[in-house]
Amino acid sequence: MVVTDASRALLVVVSLLVLAGCASTPREQASRDADAPYFARELPGLPGGWDPMMSPVDNPILEARRLDNPPPALVKQALLAQHERWAGTPYRLGGSGFGGVDCSALVQNVFAETFRVTLPRTTGEQVRQGRAVERDELAPGDLVFFRPPGVYDHVGIYLGEGRFLHASSSRGVMISELDNHYWRRHFWQARRTLEPTRLAQRLLDSGDA
Repeated sequence: MVVTDASRALLVVVSLLVLAGCASTPREQASRDADAPYFARELPGLPGGWDPMMSPVDNPILEARRLDNPPPALVKQALLAQHERWAGTPYRLGGSGFGGVDCSALVQNVFAETFRVTLPRTTGEQVRQGRAVERDELAPGDLVFFRPPGVYDHVGIYLGEGRFLHASSSRGVMISELDNHYWRRHFWQARRTLEPTRLAQRLLDSGDA
């Protein structure tokens, strides 16, 4: 086959176009990689199957802050974090700090620090807050009251799943089961100071969630 000058010129042009196309691919990839930190791969709390091109506005954590009715599960998580903070603190009647705390002071501190809600200092005053709720209607953040033997009543904060956070007179700050024989026997009543969604909203507004 005879190769003319025109054919040679055409082959040269085609070769240059192919090389130019190959050379542009890494540059385009580098551009995408440079933009990657903007996208949700850099944001916390994403599920395993995230889309690397997801916008930050699609991040589920950021989305929760825009909900009209934030999930009450946020309340439970915040209360468990408070348990980690106070766990091991000994019980001391009249105490209100990490050196020793009684049940009503723990409740007062946790509500102030977590939800920016001011509760009275004593169990007798706290039991008059909010509204009464039945035991089978308990939600995280409700106050649970007991009348054990002795002079003083007892209070804790319901966490969900039958558990509550409190300052035990014998073991200090801990989590106990409502269905424990002792606590079931001496259960008195429960009060809801704020609806769970309002407590959750206070968490979001304070930036602690």
